[in-house]
Amino acid sequence: MNAMLVGADRLGNIPGVLDEFGISIAAHVTGRDRAHQRRAADLPVGVEMVILFTDFLGHNVMLRFREAAARAGVELVCCRRSVCALKQALDKRESSRCRRCERRGC
Repeated sequence: MNAMLVGADRLGNIPGVLDEFGISIAAHVTGRDRAHQRRAADLPVGVEMVILFTDFLGHNVMLRFREAAARAGVELVCCRRSVCALKQALDKRESSRCRRCERRGC
């Protein structure tokens, strides 16, 4: 699965965590560019998930990328920029998907 990361200047150990979940980084945007605050951002082709690191983003940037994810119909994950927070968010995402499948009988 390809993901676009929004927020954080440096990723540190985050690429390794994403690799554990089978997620590759298609694009990384720090969100510091003023253009990201003013206009609706379009997601790169092939992105299946948007991960927002909320402790490094302004509200306008978050809003723009949330809207872009909704328009593109891709999954949105929000968390702080730490390995633990990212793991918890991705674990929660996977467990909720399993519960949905159990209810539908997939």
